[in-house]
Amino acid sequence: MDIATLYNANINNITIAKNAYDALSTAFGRHVDSWQHEVADRLSASHWTGPASDTAQNRIKELGSELQAAREELSFVSKALANAAERFALAQSHLISALDDAKNAKLNVAPDGRITWDNEPTSPNFAGTGAEARAVAVSNRITAALNEAVQADQEISARLSHLAANASSGTGLNAATAAQDQAADTARENIPAPGTDPNSVKQWWNGLTEAQQQRFTDAHPDQIGNLDGIPAVARDRANRVTLQQAKQNLQFQLDHLGPEPPEKIAGMSGAVSNPAHDEWERKKTLLQEQLNGVNAIDKRLATKVDERNPPTYLLGFDTKGNGHAIVAVNNPDTADNVSTYVPGTGARLGSIGDDIERSDRMVASANSANRKAGDPKTTSSITWVGYDAPQSIVPDAMHDTYARNAEERLQGFEKSLRATHEGKPFNNTILAHSYGTTVVGYALRDKGLPVDNVVLIASPGVGVENARDLGVDPSRVFAAQGDDDPIYRAVPLAADKFGSNIGNYIGTADGLIHNPDHHLIHGRDPVVPDFGARMIPTSPGTGHSDYWNPNSYSLEAMGEIIAGKKS
Repeated sequence: MDIATLYNANINNITIAKNAYDALSTAFGRHVDSWQHEVADRLSASHWTGPASDTAQNRIKELGSELQAAREELSFVSKALANAAERFALAQSHLISALDDAKNAKLNVAPDGRITWDNEPTSPNFAGTGAEARAVAVSNRITAALNEAVQADQEISARLSHLAANASSGTGLNAATAAQDQAADTARENIPAPGTDPNSVKQWWNGLTEAQQQRFTDAHPDQIGNLDGIPAVARDRANRVTLQQAKQNLQFQLDHLGPEPPEKIAGMSGAVSNPAHDEWERKKTLLQEQLNGVNAIDKRLATKVDERNPPTYLLGFDTKGNGHAIVAVNNPDTADNVSTYVPGTGARLGSIGDDIERSDRMVASANSANRKAGDPKTTSSITWVGYDAPQSIVPDAMHDTYARNAEERLQGFEKSLRATHEGKPFNNTILAHSYGTTVVGYALRDKGLPVDNVVLIASPGVGVENARDLGVDPSRVFAAQGDDDPIYRAVPLAADKFGSNIGNYIGTADGLIHNPDHHLIHGRDPVVPDFGARMIPTSPGTGHSDYWNPNSYSLEAMGEIIAGKKS
């Protein structure tokens, strides 16, 4: 496939062929209906009996079945042609869009795909600074469009060849063959809806051929990449496509945001803030922040794999709202130990770089714990920014709405880890920080999560009064709170809980953190004895964001829990 072939392709001819098959299928269907009514039904209603009648009746039934199978096979040809027209048109539109953008950027695209541009600043065709980066981006889009067309051509050709072979060999007259083709056709066209049980999704995925899986990944990367129950490798492949598309789209929006409006405009009593500037600034900040997050993910995905930098897998991605992303360090489908890290207030696509670094450190800590024990087991740590987190402490993080809205998403993801894992059962840890612990606590309490260990770091409360209310073995619930972490001041609004805090505080000289029973904004403090969690040691001076500091006691303990070395 080359640029000229795809650019000049007359997609309408495929549609004409599809319409012709529609007409043929409709006419054939009418003949089948007429034959059934005029021949089969009349013969069945006759009074003809005897051996000859039985033979004729049986043959008539067989013939009816063959005609119905042929009718269905004709419809599959029509669907294949319709799909071909759709996919070729989509690939063609992607190519044309890339070429148009190249022209607007004063880039010259040769028939073989090479891109050149004028570097002379005084020339009217000067492509400007950054031309090379734009050329690379356009080249990638052209290549992607051509690959899209090649893949469509290969799959459509295989489908039509299969149906043609059925017709020429007579196997297409077999009801079982038609049923198999119908099942394959249904599977091709129906991606399970978001929220479908991950085990059902995995069963659907396993029932597809490799070509069908590739087709869904290529044609619907946003759906496949974010669907719980799809294996990690396939999700990663799909989301990398979506990531690059988002990168181009975000940069395009930034480039076309328009000039900055004035900050102030004239009002009745002097200059006032300009709403147009405020909106422009909001859009610019969000776009730039999301682009920064995309670049951070892209950089980590592209990092050369070595002992210090394990491979990464992009298990979820979109730019809706503040953006979401799920990034795994090592493949969770093959790892012996898996940890899902849920960050808290402020978590979003734009800030995910720091969270991925925490996952890297947890994998290194777990690997260290394994080495000390002489255990060769592997570990995957996943950064799960798969929910809409509160973006401010006050008032956002004071509400549990964000946690409630995240429950089903987190449950679906954890069930997906179990559904797609290969080999022996793995040790599964859910680990969260700050408001992320509230998300985890609510999900455990209301939905249940298939996890072995729960780690609550710097929690403002998890919606329950005792570790046993989380639905896991309380001995596998761990909590940490640093001596310099102000989270213990996140006191409840409810009068009875606040009064309980005051009562417990009386007579305690060295601070609320040591009270035997202390309530926070979202429930009892997980580090007080009455909650019943096991304590994780923290280094002196540990503040709210210091738990992942290199060589800290807390990071070492996290690694031991994730690796299954904390008995």
